[in-house]
Amino acid sequence: MKMLSAASLCLLGAMTLPALAQDAEPTAAQPKLRTERLVITGSDGKARSFDVEVATTPHEQEVGEMFRTAIPAQSGMLFPWPSLQESQMWMKNCPVPEDMVFIRADNTIGHIAENTVPYSLAVVDSQGPVKATLELQGGLTEKLGIGVGDKVSSPTLDVAK
Repeated sequence: MKMLSAASLCLLGAMTLPALAQDAEPTAAQPKLRTERLVITGSDGKARSFDVEVATTPHEQEVGEMFRTAIPAQSGMLFPWPSLQESQMWMKNCPVPEDMVFIRADNTIGHIAENTVPYSLAVVDSQGPVKATLELQGGLTEKLGIGVGDKVSSPTLDVAK
């Protein structure tokens, strides 16, 4: 989630830190969001496909993957930011580990935070400006051989500037 940068996400359960108002703090998982196909193509040319939910509004991004007890291997959540920015997430109210994939302006992976710690309030930073953050099941990027420099494509990313 992107709480410090814009909204908080249980970025796939994470959260970025612009602090939530006390009276608006989420207490349950949000309903399933609009989904789209996202493909990550590695340097080996192998394409890995996911059906990801797209968190576009500040509220959707604040709640993100919070309170969800599982992230299926072929799923995830995409957080497209309104402009290039540093993405800072956390795992508040996120009970399962996530891999946070930070996507640069050219749709390549700039950084991956693997197996983030459930419920942690520690900031998970993109380590540079990004156009989006993708949350996947914890440990999946290593298992599938997804790495920095891999190309990411989806309808949302392909039209975003």
